[in-house]
Amino acid sequence: MIRSPLDPIPTMGRDLERLELRLEESIHTEPPFLTEVAGHLIRAGGKRVRPGFVIASASIAQTRPSPVEDDVLTGGVAVELVHLGSLYHDDVMDEAQVRRNVASVNAKWGNLRAILAGDFLLARASELAASLGTEVAGLLAATIGRLCEGQVRELQDTGNPDRTETSYTDSIEGKTASLLATSCRIGGLVAGLDRPTVDTLTEFGRYYGLAFQVVDDILDIVATDEHLGKPSGNDLHEGIYTLPVIRALGTSYGPQLRHLLGGTVSDATVRSALQLVQASGGVQEALDVARNYAQQASASLEVLPPTTATAALGVATAHLIDRARIPLGDA
Repeated sequence: MIRSPLDPIPTMGRDLERLELRLEESIHTEPPFLTEVAGHLIRAGGKRVRPGFVIASASIAQTRPSPVEDDVLTGGVAVELVHLGSLYHDDVMDEAQVRRNVASVNAKWGNLRAILAGDFLLARASELAASLGTEVAGLLAATIGRLCEGQVRELQDTGNPDRTETSYTDSIEGKTASLLATSCRIGGLVAGLDRPTVDTLTEFGRYYGLAFQVVDDILDIVATDEHLGKPSGNDLHEGIYTLPVIRALGTSYGPQLRHLLGGTVSDATVRSALQLVQASGGVQEALDVARNYAQQASASLEVLPPTTATAALGVATAHLIDRARIPLGDA
């Protein structure tokens, strides 16, 4: 499994190992073929950011870090299954061929099986959330709804070079920030933390999620296929215009870039568009927005107890901007 940015918590590695076993167990079913398809991206690995946030949030009041209770791991498995289920559905909509450096589920088994496996993962997540009580179950169900709303907002603007920054922000609030905010909230709720702390953790997760998605969209513009674990420039290929592109369209490069956009485009056109976005300064402007969100996430941590878990969430936030610097240099 890829190293987690929350590793400064001494017990995080062991907790994530426990969680990995629980993830595998959660998708075992009959027929075995469904287990194989549902477990495809689990076996491909990942940083497990969302369950890591559940664990870190549950540990926020611990003066001496110790392994989390099983209920916390259950919450972590639930949010990761929602995340994975959404990836299965996203890859079908995007006709993606690669995810996490392996063949996507739809490429390997077809769209129908990918959709059914994604539905199965969401169902299992809901079942686990229900075992944690009605508040957690309702929260996760509402979050799945927000994921869908965010994705629909994005689809409505597919191929639209007039997409507004407000539309973009509304979309990433739903499709990314909502699940990260919920991950933090579930950790706090299951651990029995007081409501002000739970609300602060939720706010942190929201701002972190906004920064996370903007950075992810920057990487789609500037990173290599190997760095991403999937083809770069895929958003432009699919007519999805993210913040770097929206900002680039507002510069002197805008008319030339607009001429290249609109619906699905060729590989050569995508390469030309990527060069224009990078030359325009749109990437740097988007990085500034991500930094602002990250700063708001960090600021929300200031009212939390000065524990190892709080510090680790701060490290994870700083790591976001470092991710963008890998391809950009010292941006």
